[in-house]
Amino acid sequence: PGPEGDKTAVKNLSFAVKSGEVFGFLGTNGAGKTTTMSILCGEQLPTHGRGFVGGFDVVDNAAEARRVVGYCPQFDSTMDLLNAEEHLHLYAGLRGIEPSKVDDTVNSLIVKAGLVPHRKTLAMNMSGGNRRKLSVAISLIGAPAVVILDEPSAGMDPMARRGLWEVIQAVAAKCAVVLTTHHLEEVEALSNRVAIMVAGSLRCIGTLQDLKHKFGSGFEMSIRVESEGCCAALRKFMEE
Repeated sequence: PGPEGDKTAVKNLSFAVKSGEVFGFLGTNGAGKTTTMSILCGEQLPTHGRGFVGGFDVVDNAAEARRVVGYCPQFDSTMDLLNAEEHLHLYAGLRGIEPSKVDDTVNSLIVKAGLVPHRKTLAMNMSGGNRRKLSVAISLIGAPAVVILDEPSAGMDPMARRGLWEVIQAVAAKCAVVLTTHHLEEVEALSNRVAIMVAGSLRCIGTLQDLKHKFGSGFEMSIRVESEGCCAALRKFMEE
């Protein structure tokens, strides 16, 4: 419910993602992307409709569906008093990784995520970008068949973002990846197919080239003005 009453966050949404594919999920804040992700992960229940992950219904077979999903939420759910290594050990235990393989799994993910210098750093002392890296690493534990990444590179510097892209590309060879992002260059670098969501509904879906060819007829201008006073006149001029 919002100030104007109930709002349908997600409606008329239908898409499928296959293994080996990165599916880019685009839309402005409030479009319904995070709600969709949280329904697929079992965090929220849908009021209508059905969702399937790895062939399992997210409501009727919730436990089975959650076992095949790795989830990096929009806001880091790290624990302040655990370091990077301890987080990964904890989640490896929750994922049921064999004890003899836990150390190798943790070390591999720390290297992949670029967290080697920060492996002993408490989450509360990490930068926002490094917490994002840790959240992505946690989502990859146990090699899940479906990986859902909700704005994974938020707060990262360009070098760290590039490193993350390499990790996602390597992971996507073996699973299905659903990626929400505000960075168009991230979509161009990673996504095989793209969907654009507006006000809870899917407006278009296809390869990036298809969508650019069909909708990319506009252009973007950046105009710098000396003072606020000339904005109205400039807007009038541009509209004319």
